[in-house]
Amino acid sequence: MASIKDGLGSATKELGAFKKFISRGNVVEMAVGVVIGGAFGKIVTSLVNDIVMPLIGLALGKLDFASLSVKIGDSEIKYGAFIQTVVDFLIVAFCIFIVIQIFEKFKTKEEAKPEETPVILKSDEAILLEEIRDLLKNK
Repeated sequence: MASIKDGLGSATKELGAFKKFISRGNVVEMAVGVVIGGAFGKIVTSLVNDIVMPLIGLALGKLDFASLSVKIGDSEIKYGAFIQTVVDFLIVAFCIFIVIQIFEKFKTKEEAKPEETPVILKSDEAILLEEIRDLLKNK
């Protein structure tokens, strides 16, 4: 019976540690980032496959990049799909770069903002005490 109690106690500790881990802000933010990143990736892939590459193909004489391939023996190397993936990556990287630049501008503005020091009005007694202190220092 002692081993069952120990097992339950260990499981409870692990469950508590997992609950603490999952409730931390960074984990939740990371999960949201992964989900949004996946959706953003789909949007960019559609942009590349459905808009950018057809326009580039049209400019190059109605060339369909997706169908570009070379056959070597029994293998087919689809370099057109690879070109689309590279363009896809470059667009995602550029968008991430822009977002980071925007965040850095906000961060810089926030850091550059000087902290306001409260204005402390001195009473007559405080001024008099400071004058006495200064006189004693000079003697």
